[in-house]
Amino acid sequence: MDRRYCETFPKNAECDHNANEKDRTMTPDWTKEMNCAVTVCDKEGVIIYMNDKAKETFASNGNLIGKSLIPCHNERSRAIIADLLATGGSNAYTIQKNGLKKMIYQTAWKEDGEVAGLVEISMVIPEDMPHYVR
Repeated sequence: MDRRYCETFPKNAECDHNANEKDRTMTPDWTKEMNCAVTVCDKEGVIIYMNDKAKETFASNGNLIGKSLIPCHNERSRAIIADLLATGGSNAYTIQKNGLKKMIYQTAWKEDGEVAGLVEISMVIPEDMPHYVR
């Protein structure tokens, strides 16, 4: 494939250089600069991706990509992680840490219908966030 084609992709996009003309895909890293922390692990709990906000949030722990997230969790949390990986489920809750209230959403991600790991999205929410019933 002509790599000049891929050079036309946005800076944060991947081009499958080996794909034929018909099957070329572009995958922008749309989570990279989101204003929430996105962390992805594989089915063994090894961190495979962190966006900029997640890296910033956990900077004091060094580079966590390639490391297991299991040791940083207590037994209760480990059981939840194991259940999410086994069932493909989701988990959501709020926390308050360092004066910030956050919503944490954890869910399985799948590949060919099989659980391949987990995604965690952590976002700061305002103390006075409105709630609407629609």
